[in-house]
Amino acid sequence: MSKPNVIFIIADDMGYGDFGLFNDQISCTPQLDALVEAGVCLTQHYSASPVCSPARAALMTGRYAHRTGSIDTFEARGLDRLRLDERTMGDVFGGAGYATGLIGKWHNGALDRRYHPTARGYREFIGFQGGWSPFYQYRLDRNGSIEYGGRRRYLTDVFSEAAVDFIKRHQREPFLLHLAYNAPHFPLEAPDAIARKYVEEGFSLGVSLIYAMIEVMDAGIGRIVETLDSCGLADNTILIFTSDNGPALGDWHGFSQRRFNYGFNGGKGNTYEGGIRVPLVIRWPDGIDGGRRSAEMAHFSDWLPTLLNLAGLEAPEDIALDGVDITPVLRGERGGIYPQRFWQWNRFRPVGASNAAMRDGDWKLLRPLIAESMEVTPVETPMDNAVKWYPEGFDGIHDEPLPQRDIPDPPPPLLFNIADDPFEQTDLAAQHPQRVAAMEAELERWFIEVTGI
Repeated sequence: MSKPNVIFIIADDMGYGDFGLFNDQISCTPQLDALVEAGVCLTQHYSASPVCSPARAALMTGRYAHRTGSIDTFEARGLDRLRLDERTMGDVFGGAGYATGLIGKWHNGALDRRYHPTARGYREFIGFQGGWSPFYQYRLDRNGSIEYGGRRRYLTDVFSEAAVDFIKRHQREPFLLHLAYNAPHFPLEAPDAIARKYVEEGFSLGVSLIYAMIEVMDAGIGRIVETLDSCGLADNTILIFTSDNGPALGDWHGFSQRRFNYGFNGGKGNTYEGGIRVPLVIRWPDGIDGGRRSAEMAHFSDWLPTLLNLAGLEAPEDIALDGVDITPVLRGERGGIYPQRFWQWNRFRPVGASNAAMRDGDWKLLRPLIAESMEVTPVETPMDNAVKWYPEGFDGIHDEPLPQRDIPDPPPPLLFNIADDPFEQTDLAAQHPQRVAAMEAELERWFIEVTGI
């Protein structure tokens, strides 16, 4: 069998509850629902972070984001940058003879050509380098050439069309396509006719826009599936869909984003299940029997070693990966892979006692976020906006010293049994003090190892 193609599709801030299949069809996602039914759906699949830049860094490298330099989302500060000595999925597959392309959101380094996707293993890039983009008045980078959008073209459709074009142009050679939609991340913008349908069904305007954004993305995925079929590539293409983190559930510029999240606690930005547990479906008819769901645990860092194995490629010996090959899980073999898994994120410098979590089998230890570790200075948000709209106005990253903050002692840790309590309603820390102490020690050991702090 020839080398399989790989299409890795990642949405932005989409949760379980955004799938029609998982929300009693209140949203319209027929293409994604069909992929779930045809492929293997991992129901305990985790992002590497509750926010996008670190999550994407781990996905790209197979390593915890703290090791890679990508620790926060502020590209004007350079905190999203994937260190130049890191090897990406594009590097590894490209080195094995694959045509490589990245379409959509990058968010692992901007304001410096050395961090451009075409310098990080991706032969082709159509998208934007920062954390978000308008869906109509966008600034689009096509391999270094810049074009600007207007009201006539919707960015999600632009990305879907670019993906279809990439597949057609590379159908006679193995390819790796990383398709990173920015839906349903803010700004909340969608075609009026589709959004109006949800408003008429009684949803708030914010939620209606989100569901419309997802519906447009779903239709684009349908066009990609049709293209694979028409090119005779469907059976030997590994097609994956997931989200970078859980859904944003707060208010944005007067729009409420509060919606059904399948009952999970928390959302984007925190390490409760709602912030890090994300849907994933994989379909590969030639290599994996579909029509199944698996409750085995998996993590973003697992995908590089797993895809290398599925493609019959050797993992470079000079890369120390944190992820593991989950091929046995995908093929339904008994004896799941349950290494310990870790998460931590806050603003600016990592604070190990804030917003951290660890899974050890069915047990999850959670260190709640410390509000002071999330504080940002008044200049950060305006600067973060400016770099999206006017990157040409920046000579380089804003490298003034990071603000000093007084971080208080952390609140007590929480302990959950995820098998019995997936929605994290019952804290068992008081009943299991020895387990808490042991997991705290492991979490601290991990944090010191990956950060050197």
